[in-house]
Amino acid sequence: MNSPISVLFNKLQPSLRPIKSLKAAHLASELHALPRCANGCEFGYCTVMAEPWFTRVLNLERKRTERSRKPFILVLLDLEGARELNGTRHRLIEQVFAAVTSFMRETDVIGWYRNDEVLGVIFTELGKAIDPQTALDSISAKVTSALRTEAGPDKSRLIRVSCHVFPDDWAATKPGGRVDSALYPQQHSNSRWLQSAGKRMIDMGGSALALVLLSPLLLMIAAIIKLTSRGPVLFRQVRIGQFGKQFTFFKFRSMNVANNSKIHEEYVKGLIAGGSDVGGNGVFKIQNDPRVTTIGRFIRKTSLDELPQFWNVLKGEMSLVGPRPPVPYEVDVYDLWHRRRLLQAKPGITGLWQVTGRSRTTFDEMVRLDLHYTEFSSLWLDLKILLQTPVAVVAGSGAY
Repeated sequence: MNSPISVLFNKLQPSLRPIKSLKAAHLASELHALPRCANGCEFGYCTVMAEPWFTRVLNLERKRTERSRKPFILVLLDLEGARELNGTRHRLIEQVFAAVTSFMRETDVIGWYRNDEVLGVIFTELGKAIDPQTALDSISAKVTSALRTEAGPDKSRLIRVSCHVFPDDWAATKPGGRVDSALYPQQHSNSRWLQSAGKRMIDMGGSALALVLLSPLLLMIAAIIKLTSRGPVLFRQVRIGQFGKQFTFFKFRSMNVANNSKIHEEYVKGLIAGGSDVGGNGVFKIQNDPRVTTIGRFIRKTSLDELPQFWNVLKGEMSLVGPRPPVPYEVDVYDLWHRRRLLQAKPGITGLWQVTGRSRTTFDEMVRLDLHYTEFSSLWLDLKILLQTPVAVVAGSGAY
């Protein structure tokens, strides 16, 4: 029997399969066309990975940690300050390499985090029993000491050393952001930047046009809400955006002002944990929620309550297409692999989840849909999702 997630994927498979195969083939050909070892081989060693390979290994190491729960440490050695050395810079790189490899294990990995500028070392699998902060302090002290020994105190001061542990402690970095961006270098690649720039242009144009064209409808909904229930027209809520950054999320208010948010908090936490207390129906929203007003039930069913989010898109906090923006108490109970849905794309008004599963899917299936979108996203896929969104809204399937 096909799983629910397989059935949902089949709806968009004609468009997703070519994207997936082309991107996978492109990545494989791009990597195999490049030497695995960096130009550092001229110094007599062939164990320094080239930047694309090192980035790939770092990505795989993150995924391994998500499964094994064994943290790893990434050490970055920034050689930008050593450019003034000119002819002796190559000698300094040799000394840095000798310093780091003096205490590296066989399973650790060294390579260019940023070509010819930042050298990276991945200290893999620290073990569950080892305190990450203790290991971080120990490795940092070893790197500093080894650099002084190999390069001398003057040259070692030209090298900026930073240490990063994965999984990063999101709770410790509230409220400005939750993510250590150094652990995700692929997010800042040129190809992703160009795609993001094109997506942002479409977001700005699309959201501005929607706000202008839909302004009569927006005013009418606002008036009806004001006339039928007490309280503000708009509902404001803190949500978590890309890289864990918090922002104020706007919707038309569909609930009574005096309501207990603990009802939803407990429901969502139970759903993520896979508990039986959520009814086992795989619905992300509470059905027959007693807090919802009469007009609120209609605008939720038709997704008209989502229209103010075009303002979030215009401000750059959201995108037209992307994963659903979570609330903080939801993120607090995320498993490690769930976090990936917040890293590779801005949250969106609509997305792959909304046009395929919407509220009918389980939480894990929703996350898999989001990850599938973020991994194989393209402007063409965004257009397909945008075109399918009105159909999903009119059908109203999975909306509560």
